[in-house]
Amino acid sequence: RRHTAIYLPPFNSVNSRTSPTSNSHYSSKTRRINLLTFPLTMKLSIAIGALFATSVAAFAPSSIPSRTVSASSSALNVFTSEVFKTEDVKFADTTETIVRGGRDLFPLLPKAFEGVKEIGVIGWGSQAPAQAQNLRDSFNEAGCDIKVRIGLREGSSSFEEAREVGFSEDADTLGEMFDIIKKSDLVMLLISDAAQAALYKEIFAAMKPGATLGLSHGFLLGYLESIGESFPEDMDVIAVCPKGMGPSVRRLYEQGKEVNGAGINASFAVHQDKSGKANELALGWGVALGSPFMFETTLTSEYKSDIYGERGILLGAVHGIVESLYRRYQRQGMSAEQAFVETCESITGQITKIISTKGIKAVYDGLSSEDKEIFKQAYSASYMPAKEILQEIYDEVSSGNEIRTVIMHGKRINKFPVGKIDGTDTWKVGEKVRAERDEENIPLNPFTAGVYVATMMAQIDVLLEAGHPYSEVVNESVIEAVDSLCPYMHYRGVAFMVDNCSFTAKTGSRKWAPRFDYILEQLAYTAVDNGKPVNEDLIAAFENHKVHDAVTECCKLRPTVDISVSSASSTKEIVIE
Repeated sequence: RRHTAIYLPPFNSVNSRTSPTSNSHYSSKTRRINLLTFPLTMKLSIAIGALFATSVAAFAPSSIPSRTVSASSSALNVFTSEVFKTEDVKFADTTETIVRGGRDLFPLLPKAFEGVKEIGVIGWGSQAPAQAQNLRDSFNEAGCDIKVRIGLREGSSSFEEAREVGFSEDADTLGEMFDIIKKSDLVMLLISDAAQAALYKEIFAAMKPGATLGLSHGFLLGYLESIGESFPEDMDVIAVCPKGMGPSVRRLYEQGKEVNGAGINASFAVHQDKSGKANELALGWGVALGSPFMFETTLTSEYKSDIYGERGILLGAVHGIVESLYRRYQRQGMSAEQAFVETCESITGQITKIISTKGIKAVYDGLSSEDKEIFKQAYSASYMPAKEILQEIYDEVSSGNEIRTVIMHGKRINKFPVGKIDGTDTWKVGEKVRAERDEENIPLNPFTAGVYVATMMAQIDVLLEAGHPYSEVVNESVIEAVDSLCPYMHYRGVAFMVDNCSFTAKTGSRKWAPRFDYILEQLAYTAVDNGKPVNEDLIAAFENHKVHDAVTECCKLRPTVDISVSSASSTKEIVIE
């Protein structure tokens, strides 16, 4: 997952999971965190420039062919493995096959990676540093002689950061990207979406016969489909897609060493299986990353749900919700600081922590009778406006329009550089609030909870109505939000995440956040203010929704370790200046 690249230095604290009910503003001071700033280590300009030399006319809607069907799509979520134990899990009213991870499975890695002697991890953005280090460490523990190399463009400033975590030219584990690609049995292509779209022809041509192409996102498939092209037929194409950003993948791996592993759940897809070994290789990849469990998807389903999700509750929607409620609460008489506490802090410091361990409905069930009525007002008024925007986003992604938006945005990037959003009043106040945070007294605002949960549920319903399986829906709409992104938002702020995420995610978040902001302001909050009755059918649908059972099952599968975004780590998240 590409969302972000941010630097967080070591700080000896661990996120606590608390359930305070006080609605008072923070009274006690916490230690201020001095954060170092690292220079941008992965420049997109070369890749973007090459990419946008391609004619935009190539993206005409009429050029989109029928979608390629994955080799595994006929048996989606019902798969077998000769290496790893599979198990059937009941997610709501469906049964899906998963493989649980764990460090006790590392001895099986040599069999899963049979025939693979050299792996090339291409890139050094969000995912590559985490995945390369996790694979290297897992292979070492398993006694595998598989070599993990890093491939970077010539002259990249990321060479030095790769050296700092143990990759080097002297050890033949670091080199120019095309040299590494030529040597690799498995090419893990973890460069930016823009760079993949620009360089795919050269990358395919450089791969040696019999090599496997590995992806952690389906964007390249969406791009190829939109221009009427496809992957070469003579290679295996697989994907392992952690449902969280790279720093989470590495930090949880490090923090889970004493409890048989911890990490980020991953979907896997076998798009082409010429060798007959692609399924085992994909599962082995996920195990080596430290994923608590792996579930099946297709590349098409992955890129639709992923690009959609980051524009929704993962980034774009939460941004719009915070902005709109921050203004609303001030109009109601709160100070700017209190308004921020009741919006952003309530979401990242209280609401999402409850969802992480107890499920979505637990947020509502834990409220007082009076607060439940406030929640229901907010939920009832917000669900349909949020769903209207979310359905539009899904349609834009499915049609290829959102990919075209990313491409065209990049074409303008040199003339109109993307600015940062963290200088506005909302986020400046947020800096002050975080500096004075009292973690034990973060309130759970019931109105904020109603708006946030309504938007999350609307996102879930759009995906379910489009046919996505519960495993993918819950991971893309719930787990990634509460177990990966929101802990970082809580540490540095929503604006920091938006400003420092990938080009694709940044483009989508900045495009759609204002739409959520405006529609909630114009339709949801006015409905509440005008006394519109609660839609009891909507509330009943929420209380009885089948997704709650699926989320509960996923909570059982989550690692016992809560991510600490501030503890010592080999991860060096990049701050984009």
